[in-house]
Amino acid sequence: MKETVNDFSNFHLSESAKIVVENVPGERSKELLDLQKEIEGAVVSYPRSMPFAIKKAKGAIIEDVDGNQFIDLFAGCGVVNVGHCNEEVLSYVKEQQDNLIHALDFPTENKLSAIQKIIKNLPSGVQNDYKVSFGGPTGSDAVEAAIKLAKIKTGRDGIIAFSGGYHGMTSAALAVTADTAFRKTLTSLIPNVHFTPFTYQYRCPSNDDELACKNYAIDRLKFLLENKHSGIAKPAAIIVESIQGEGGNVPPAAGFLNELVEVAHRNDVLVIFDEIQSGFFRTGEFLACMNYGVMPDIITLSKGLGGVGFPISALIYKKEIEAWGPGAHIGTFRANQVSLAAANGAFDFVEKYNIKEHTKEMGNYFMNGLKELSEVFPQIGDVRGKGLMIGVELVKDSLTKEPYPELVKELRTQCLQKGLLFEVGGHYNNVLRIVPPLTITSTIIDNALGILKESLIEVLSKEKKEHSIPETI
Repeated sequence: MKETVNDFSNFHLSESAKIVVENVPGERSKELLDLQKEIEGAVVSYPRSMPFAIKKAKGAIIEDVDGNQFIDLFAGCGVVNVGHCNEEVLSYVKEQQDNLIHALDFPTENKLSAIQKIIKNLPSGVQNDYKVSFGGPTGSDAVEAAIKLAKIKTGRDGIIAFSGGYHGMTSAALAVTADTAFRKTLTSLIPNVHFTPFTYQYRCPSNDDELACKNYAIDRLKFLLENKHSGIAKPAAIIVESIQGEGGNVPPAAGFLNELVEVAHRNDVLVIFDEIQSGFFRTGEFLACMNYGVMPDIITLSKGLGGVGFPISALIYKKEIEAWGPGAHIGTFRANQVSLAAANGAFDFVEKYNIKEHTKEMGNYFMNGLKELSEVFPQIGDVRGKGLMIGVELVKDSLTKEPYPELVKELRTQCLQKGLLFEVGGHYNNVLRIVPPLTITSTIIDNALGILKESLIEVLSKEKKEHSIPETI
């Protein structure tokens, strides 16, 4: 396929994987992995499932210390949206570093320019309704700030969150995260958090009917807010990912976010959209919610906002809910000037190269390729997504939809050996989460699909031999 928008091949180290060692990790990576294990804390996670040590990266290609090159389909967990070490964005960074690094919350042209670009990229009819605030440098910080603002504005304490939702690892952010494994050894977080079903269509009780799935989730939400016997006092806010990330890259059913906001506002409850992973053009639109024609009261941003990996987070919120004064929420490293310069550079890059359309085009191309694989491999139960935020759910049986995390684990290992990286998520750790740099090319996608297909054949063939499973491919 030839790109109809722009040719981004020169923004990558290469357009294919290259493995030069007999087995990954190579010898130098092994040395650094051993040293890391000895001197760094045990919370390190990614090198356990993808064991190698990184030397450099450009675009959608990562090179390790042994000279292997990998196709990167997880972009630093959805962070480097305009590609690793994007030279055009780094030019903004280098210029800023010569002038100013740290400025607390004093006004600078650099910061005000970034704020104006954030607002400019909102839907034209509401741009004057919102303002921007910065806090600490991570997505969790933005979630903490959003919850705090909602509580201050309403004078209420409770929060409604969703099954499958992930919002971070600090106290409030973890409390509204659904996966109980993250907090099973913690005795307390913030109180009065209640969970309700998200519209996970592939595993919805309504048997895949999108309208019925949406109605089921909305009816449950209405019960919590409007039935005095639900046991839940009126909350301060509802927090929801516009597209669930860690939960398995799950888009909402059509109309769900729109009705959620309507129901919440009818009951005088604020709505927070978590766009930390789905935002900054990940779906093609600046915010994922813009695909559905709906805006909330508060939006959390981070990850891709830093352009090429610089840490920054922000809140976008309606002016009418401004409820805090000077110093009510602070952070020493709020909106670091270098991170702001990277954000400015990333916004300009997106506009210059029409990244919106490229993302949509490459997302469709990738989805079509994955759906073709699903016709060959019945273990691919569902392919879903929006733009370049795609989930591929693997199952043991297409009828029962029994999750297949063992296959995903083996598949990731096999793909690593061939030079393909992706993150795993979902309720059962059975989902390939595909969130590559938005500058990815059709050639890179073709090569990634080729590795994925070859790895599936090898892993499934090995399993058949070990367990005498009948032929399915």
